[in-house]
Amino acid sequence: MKSWLCIGVLAAVLSGCAAQPSASIQTASADNHAPERGTGLTEQKLVRAKQFMAASANPLATEAGYAVLKRGGSAVDAMITMQTVLGLTEPQSSGLGGGAFVVYWDNQAKKLTTFDARETAPQAVTPQWFLDENGKPLGFMQAVVDGRSVGVPGVPKLLEDMHKRYGRLKWAALFEQPIRLAETGFTVSPRMAKSIEQNQQYLQRYPQTAAYFIPDGKPLAAGTLLKNPAFARSVRLLAEQGSAPFYRGALARNIVNAVNNAADNPGKISLADLKSYRVIERTPVCAPYREYELCGVGAPSAGAVALGEIFGILQQQDMKALGAENIHSWRWLGDASRIAFADRDAYIGDPAFVKVPTEALLSPSYLQARAEDIRQTDKALPSVKAGVFQTQYAQGLAPELPSTSHIVVVDKEGNVLSMTTSIENAFGSTLMANGYLLNNELTDFAFNPQGADRKSVANSVAGGKRPRSSMAPTIVLKNGMPYLALGSPGGSRIIGFVAKTLVAHLDWGMDIQTAIAYPNLLNRGYAYEIEEHTAAAAKAAALEDLGYKVQVRDLNSGVQGIVIGRDGLQGGADPRREGKVMGD
Repeated sequence: MKSWLCIGVLAAVLSGCAAQPSASIQTASADNHAPERGTGLTEQKLVRAKQFMAASANPLATEAGYAVLKRGGSAVDAMITMQTVLGLTEPQSSGLGGGAFVVYWDNQAKKLTTFDARETAPQAVTPQWFLDENGKPLGFMQAVVDGRSVGVPGVPKLLEDMHKRYGRLKWAALFEQPIRLAETGFTVSPRMAKSIEQNQQYLQRYPQTAAYFIPDGKPLAAGTLLKNPAFARSVRLLAEQGSAPFYRGALARNIVNAVNNAADNPGKISLADLKSYRVIERTPVCAPYREYELCGVGAPSAGAVALGEIFGILQQQDMKALGAENIHSWRWLGDASRIAFADRDAYIGDPAFVKVPTEALLSPSYLQARAEDIRQTDKALPSVKAGVFQTQYAQGLAPELPSTSHIVVVDKEGNVLSMTTSIENAFGSTLMANGYLLNNELTDFAFNPQGADRKSVANSVAGGKRPRSSMAPTIVLKNGMPYLALGSPGGSRIIGFVAKTLVAHLDWGMDIQTAIAYPNLLNRGYAYEIEEHTAAAAKAAALEDLGYKVQVRDLNSGVQGIVIGRDGLQGGADPRREGKVMGD
């Protein structure tokens, strides 16, 4: 099977695309139920500031966050406004119907912590949730569209919980701009319009969704003034009553009705599921790299563990001396990533349900041994398997497609926030309730509850469980203090996008904007993916010669990053999206 057929299609994953590397350069076709694909590079320049800075994937969201910081708001205040605006102006990516992970530095307490606002599976969900009547995994789009894929959203509760601890401005004031934009209208961006056009087949399934995104049977065009009065009413309730209406009462009932009465593929969410939702504060997962510590969110996110493994392996190689143009830099990065993904697929799940061997995966002895495997050859590793630990699981089969967004904020008090937020695939489940889209995050679970050897799958679906993620909001520490905050959307490619940016900045000395814009190359285990229409495409033949399958395709990252230095702040936004950085 050609490697490009493995992208985003569960049937291809099930057929064994994670195969041994062999020489094959392919140019990829579009994914099924198109994720957010590129609309061309935008011009982005390094932004400098002294006091505070905000960056997001949409100019209207960044401008709103900047205004909050300008009024003396905290990093969390700015995030609350930015996330709410993003849910309106970039609805294909994140919103009040989704979930998020946050890494947060409290500068007064000199403490780093993380928050898990990942969606949870309804209690009625069983391990057979994504199997057909013959016990075979459903086709991916059978599972995504409709109510079966919807998990209990976490974003509204996250906003409230974090404001109670770290907010500075009055809660209600943080929603004035989102309400204004929803009531008076905002201009549909080229990116949003393109995504609607690509996904109209799915958006037109439900009258409410179709009426909003495809009025009169025509997809919204870029430049259209779009109003969302239902969203405004929901956000006004959020401003007046906090998150409670989203988990109890009329708004919660609307979610239950939309999910459980979906026409073809209903879910089984209950008011009790919504009422019992909790945001979990977790201890950060940190890994050393050179003079830095790379810190992020642990399981059920695989992001911090995977990055810790990748950079624990790269620690054994002088990446600076090799340099960005040396093909062996990319061999080391590619094979370190393959190892991390093998372990991710085998071991990462909700720690409330499975034992995740985080300490073992990040132990220096384990990573040194894996690095030695790479050092023993000048070719791609012929095969990569997960490490063997006391707790063993079968490989999970979960596609984990993008649509996601990322926010970074530094306030004038030195608090730092890095947040990745998602509804999973483009437009999530395509179901709307209360003026916003509901997620399809349950399809981040493995569709198979057991492996061929009948071992259980760490990321199998179960009631009350949180699905594995690759979201990787990261704060890099230097001498115990924040040095860099970054993250990206991109489904399971997030890990590769963030890893490339970190290597480019930390090892190759690129400023953060140049590091973000540098061409994407990544390896998730079955092919070396190279960003099309960039200078990196010239590396395809050399990587092929090393023994990799190679795929040249759109690699639409959306990295935002802020460097915190002695002389102030430097920020960058990904030119592949519509991001904007602002600071004073």
